[in-house]
Amino acid sequence: MKSSRNYPLLLLSQFLGAFGDNAILAVIVGQLTLLAKAGQITSEELRTRSTIYTSILFLPYILLAPLAGFLNDRYAKTSWLAGGNLLKLLGTAVCALSIGFGYIWQAPGYFIVGIGSAFYGPAKYGILPEILPRERLVKANGMVELLTLLAILTGAIGGAVIVDRLPVGACYAIVGAIFSTSFLLNLVMTRTPSDPAIRLRQSVGEFFGHFGGMFRGPRLGKILIGTALFWVCGAAMKINFQAWGLDVLKLPNNTQIALLGLWLSVGVMAGSLAAGKFYHVSDLRHARPYGFLLAGTLLAVFAVEPLGFQEFGRQAIESTQANGAKSVTLVILPAVMALLVGAGIAAGLFLIPLNAALQSESDPNKLGKTIAVQNFCDNVGMILAGGLVFACVKLGLSASQVFLALAGLVVAVVLWLRIPKLIAH
Repeated sequence: MKSSRNYPLLLLSQFLGAFGDNAILAVIVGQLTLLAKAGQITSEELRTRSTIYTSILFLPYILLAPLAGFLNDRYAKTSWLAGGNLLKLLGTAVCALSIGFGYIWQAPGYFIVGIGSAFYGPAKYGILPEILPRERLVKANGMVELLTLLAILTGAIGGAVIVDRLPVGACYAIVGAIFSTSFLLNLVMTRTPSDPAIRLRQSVGEFFGHFGGMFRGPRLGKILIGTALFWVCGAAMKINFQAWGLDVLKLPNNTQIALLGLWLSVGVMAGSLAAGKFYHVSDLRHARPYGFLLAGTLLAVFAVEPLGFQEFGRQAIESTQANGAKSVTLVILPAVMALLVGAGIAAGLFLIPLNAALQSESDPNKLGKTIAVQNFCDNVGMILAGGLVFACVKLGLSASQVFLALAGLVVAVVLWLRIPKLIAH
């Protein structure tokens, strides 16, 4: 009999875990912003370190994907939900060592958090068929995705707020408390089944066999490249927002920089909803036009600095602190906000038909492995996004010019995707 309490416990644990993943990154990168504003590091150092730290989380997803799949199939998924959060808690403690022993400790700490996320990820989806009847699975997957997106947005903003206002030690204590709560929720879940018959070599072989099979096909491999391109854009923009917000938009703090991601995400949600309403499954005729539209919006974001759009409609509200000093608490940049929402809409319109086609055209008996392969490709894309930004920094390109380089990459990939079997119904 399926436990009725596991599902709500899973949803709450997933929200808190994803919230913590994004809050701790905001705390780590937010410290770089404070150092840059204090003149202790240069803009180039800010961009380089921000790129490295943001990319660290994606590495475990790539390196450990086959192992994570095996462990979650072999052992109870409730155990790996708890194990993932325990690793995140350990990673947070290692990050906190930076307070007394230097900033460098945050790199291994965040990498451990990434390992926890890599092991937690397969469990949160794989456990659903074990705790819910079949007729509830579609809605349950949608709810997990919705809560994850909400946690990403609120976690990034929440982490930015606390690092702006609290000592670093207090920030890590808050993040640790979030992961601890998520861990305790996993512990009280009813244990799910394990399968001792599953072997590591067989599981890993099946993963890579399915991976190769998808790319040998005329259509699915190209769809995977398309969905990975979406995540390349999202990761590159997220990494670049820190320097762009400081150097170009002259935003006053981490909280305001975090809101750039919020506007982009609002656009993605709007584009996703529109795509679901207007396009049929496997109809990819509009994928390339929306890819070019995405490139166009990235060019518009690049043009913000040379055209001076960052000053259009700027409003700042100042508050006086107890010591008499004034601080800017709100900055409104309507032109920038509109451009980011537009970029998000184009990205959502590009992604959702590809996602739907991938799920509908894959072997239904291997859909779990298909999603695992897609997640692997998406995380490779996000690592490549970090490499793109890092290369731009080393080549001396400005934060604005990173968007120009990203637009060029999108155009090149979308042109390459002009294959009849990809765009045909």
